[in-house]
Amino acid sequence: MLYFDVHYGKHVRTFVELKSGLNSYRIGGPRPIDEKKLDFQAGFLEFGSSSGSNSIRLRVGRQELEYGSCRLIDVREGPNVRLSFDGFLVKSKIDSWQVDGFAVRPDLDKPGFFDNAPNHAIGFWGVYATQPLPHKISLEMYYLGLDRKQATFERGTAQEVRQSLGARISRPIATERPEWDFDCEGVWQFGTFGSGNIRAWTIASETGYRFPMVRLKPRFSAKADISSGDNPSSKTLGTFNPLFPKGNYFGVLATTGPGPINFIDVHPRVETAFSHGVTVSVDWIFQWRESLEDGVYAVPGFLIRPADGSRARFVGHRPGTEIRWQANRHLWFQADYGTFYAGRFLKETQPGRNLNYWALWAGYKF
Repeated sequence: MLYFDVHYGKHVRTFVELKSGLNSYRIGGPRPIDEKKLDFQAGFLEFGSSSGSNSIRLRVGRQELEYGSCRLIDVREGPNVRLSFDGFLVKSKIDSWQVDGFAVRPDLDKPGFFDNAPNHAIGFWGVYATQPLPHKISLEMYYLGLDRKQATFERGTAQEVRQSLGARISRPIATERPEWDFDCEGVWQFGTFGSGNIRAWTIASETGYRFPMVRLKPRFSAKADISSGDNPSSKTLGTFNPLFPKGNYFGVLATTGPGPINFIDVHPRVETAFSHGVTVSVDWIFQWRESLEDGVYAVPGFLIRPADGSRARFVGHRPGTEIRWQANRHLWFQADYGTFYAGRFLKETQPGRNLNYWALWAGYKF
């Protein structure tokens, strides 16, 4: 990826970023998220007022969206091809508030040269507001709208028009003295699915404590999340939609295993910092179904295992570890390993195989 950022005085800016991702030896060939020979990751024109406590900027064109903890809106970091959107974005500062409004369509990924285009089957819009509070606390509130012409859940396929109202309050990880950090978020969803209604929700939390003055600077944390599932006998769709989530928020195996839909999880984690820029983390995720009438979905949102009459709740558990070496300000290396152990639900609905996952990464930023 290579970008060009050009400013014409204080009020006009152009930003262009190219991307290229190649894939080899995958059985079945590359998926759309695996290969993009060459295209624009971003290409927008920005107009704006002078910077300050009150300002406004308008971006028109292709761009990335990334907000909050990335549970709902992320750039899809991890796969070979990152996600981008085409449309309009307004960024404004009103005293201590940062308020963004956007109306976009996600890119429809194709593997060739400059052949990506807006996905006209999906519309996405919203308003996202952020304000800092005392004691390093941040408050975020947002409204998000999604229109998918063809959406598929266990109950079937129909047009989905979904509205999301959410709020998040968080405090960053301590860097100077021992301190609690936290991240709590709640979302309520409503709208229509075909001729029926939508009523869905999620509550997500992470609480941690770091000892920056102790050797290895250990941090102990735990996530606890729950998102609603469906009851197909009802006329109201109850399956939560995570929109465009960050996959590895739910562990190193998240892009391969079950995603944050119709789920309950508990996720303890320990991370340490060694000398020479080396960090090591170990985590363990335990996952259940919230609704016994709904199946298990992947991170992108498609159904990977229907309920199939099973009354088992436990989906599985997955330990994982990550080692990262920041060699210098430009160069980094990373190794991930995880194992998913199938729980009773997957064994009853077959196949109930375990999964092993490993990945080696190297990155250079300049």
